[in-house]
Amino acid sequence: MNMNAEKENSIEPINSRNKMVILYVITGLSTGGAEIMLYNLVSRINRDRFTPVVLSLMEPEIWGKRIEALGIPVYTVSMDAGKPTISALTKLLSLVNKIKPDLIQGWMYHGNLAGQVASLFYLAQIPVIWSIHHSIHSLESEKSMTVKIIKLGAYLSHIASKVAFVSQASKLQHEALGYSQKNSCVIPNGFDTSLFVPSPEAKLAVRTELGINQYSILIGMICRYHPMKDHANFLKAAACLLKTYPDVHFLLVGTEVDRHNQNLMQLMQELNLSDQIHLLGERTDIPRLTAGLDILTVASAYGEAFPLVVGEAMSCGIPCVVTDVGDSAWIVSHTGRVVPPRNSEALAHTWQELIQLSSAERENLGQAARNRIIESFSLEYVVSQYENMYAGSRSQKSSMVKN
Repeated sequence: MNMNAEKENSIEPINSRNKMVILYVITGLSTGGAEIMLYNLVSRINRDRFTPVVLSLMEPEIWGKRIEALGIPVYTVSMDAGKPTISALTKLLSLVNKIKPDLIQGWMYHGNLAGQVASLFYLAQIPVIWSIHHSIHSLESEKSMTVKIIKLGAYLSHIASKVAFVSQASKLQHEALGYSQKNSCVIPNGFDTSLFVPSPEAKLAVRTELGINQYSILIGMICRYHPMKDHANFLKAAACLLKTYPDVHFLLVGTEVDRHNQNLMQLMQELNLSDQIHLLGERTDIPRLTAGLDILTVASAYGEAFPLVVGEAMSCGIPCVVTDVGDSAWIVSHTGRVVPPRNSEALAHTWQELIQLSSAERENLGQAARNRIIESFSLEYVVSQYENMYAGSRSQKSSMVKN
């Protein structure tokens, strides 16, 4: 018997405790903004009122282990990416039946759909809340399977108890595709302002690690390698900026963002960037690396809803330059700069504007950024919004049972 089967057979009747059992159904638990936000939520949720349980459709991976380290059970139906099977559905229904949740919280498209389907097969009425972390530039830019799930979601969204979007832009885009307006709301991502903090020590340590001058300007982008992240836009802008500022360095961090990535390496060679670009791949010390930057950039072409890295950088007091995708412009507001997507010249020019500011001016901009996160996007505030939504769903369920 494998370890996950042993865990499944040993599930205790957690719903017998005087707490609300919430089953989070998520697509997967590899590195990504939505996965990190789920971890942040369950790490801060009031465990005297709520009992969180996590079910990953695919193998849990790194964030599954971290969630388990919090003392929260993590299960999986071991589904292959994009390949739903009868076996996976059977296992999903079995787990829901054994966990007996008071509420199912879907997390991302596939998790939302799986949670809603599971509730339809369950005899007791279980409220299902969706959480959507994606914005839609155009359906043509999405994978065919994702397009089908988005369209099916438009139909099923009307029977969900609540649909929570992480950005206003995402909410409007989905409603234009037929998603219900009556049961939707916006709960933005939240940020741990005690973990992501300004750090002069980090600035020096990161430069020492990279082997560059402590006074060098360091511009970074922290994200996985994916077409929507548009690393090519970032690199072309870097080549453009270096014509005027040859001493600037650039830091790229994320899954597959390393020297094994032939596409990145080839473009870097074509643009003659090998000496100024630092590829660190996937790292676990993101707060330190973020605080070591002078400027954080999101160069995405599409698909962003509410990028975590922007808020994390702002919390570290780092000014951000972002493309006008999703709610990035709303997040940075007056504390950063916004440029059109797929426009490397505009990106380079805006970097230059920030570089030309004095150290004091950049520091003031960074302080304004941190203040904005503390006032509007703290993790404590966002977790309280989820908790209030869960409590409302419990009241709704009680009303349904009485009727």
